[in-house]
Amino acid sequence: MSTGRTLGSVMLALAVATAGCASGSQPPAAKTATRVFKAANGDITIPADPKRVVATGYAVPVLIEAGAPLTGISTWKRGVPLMDAKTRAAYDKLPKVAGDTAAETNYEAIANAKPDLIVIGVPTPVLADIDLKRLQSIAPVVAIGPTVPSAWRELSQRQADAAGALEGFDTAKTTYEAKADELRTKYEKVLPGLKLAHVGAYGEVGKGTFQREFDRSWGTNIANDIGAAYYGQVKVKGGGSKDVSEYPSIEELPTALAEADAVTYSVGPDGAPLQAVKYVLDSELWKKLPAVKAGKAFAIRYTEAATYGQALLTLDALDKSLAPLAAK
Repeated sequence: MSTGRTLGSVMLALAVATAGCASGSQPPAAKTATRVFKAANGDITIPADPKRVVATGYAVPVLIEAGAPLTGISTWKRGVPLMDAKTRAAYDKLPKVAGDTAAETNYEAIANAKPDLIVIGVPTPVLADIDLKRLQSIAPVVAIGPTVPSAWRELSQRQADAAGALEGFDTAKTTYEAKADELRTKYEKVLPGLKLAHVGAYGEVGKGTFQREFDRSWGTNIANDIGAAYYGQVKVKGGGSKDVSEYPSIEELPTALAEADAVTYSVGPDGAPLQAVKYVLDSELWKKLPAVKAGKAFAIRYTEAATYGQALLTLDALDKSLAPLAAK
């Protein structure tokens, strides 16, 4: 047999052996496990264990705190003052793929982040400002946005669940609940017996209105967890936060809050009242309220908390402001 024929036979044998290894001996690539998740935009098939998650809106602080595998987030400037140092450092480091509003979504930046899941945390009506089909061409999309203010507990849990980060979420929840139980015990002899009212931060000075918040609203829902009860209810419910707060004219202040044994009101993270609240505090009608005259008006910081980590700040703020009640 010639050298050329021998070499050709060897090469043919190697080719056959290599082809056999490629087709027969290597296992097929494993498929990614999935599950069906119920969201505001339908029943969505998502990875059972996401590895690269993009979050927007209210989902941003939730998923940072829970330790989700984030690869991109929207900016969330309103929540920055409520972030602890660890959360803020993570927030600053993560790539920003959208602005604070849904209309500021950067689809190219989201695609470049190569997510295997996108969690949108905006109110359902705002979804109209987002090109969902374009996002869905990048990765599965679950929309889990706010409804009634107090619903942040359930919504944040669902956001963490979708992102595969329930362990970190449960740790924060347990810490919060332990602190709330402690304060409920501390104030159990004073808070449940008081008829409370709350002045929120979303009144419109230009229209001469103030915001009165009832149970389960932004300024009241965390106080509810330690035994506070805000009397009354919205006259005409309008959905979402309008189910638990209303906007009377400033002239209605004496009537609206006349029965309150004590009044709480929202202030900024620095303790200063925002314009809508300052408008009320500067009114002569405010100064004549029975609760105010009795020295039972209390400023509350961090009333916009929407995660268990943020709500710990609110509990501390409530304890500091309401301490005079426990001392009596």
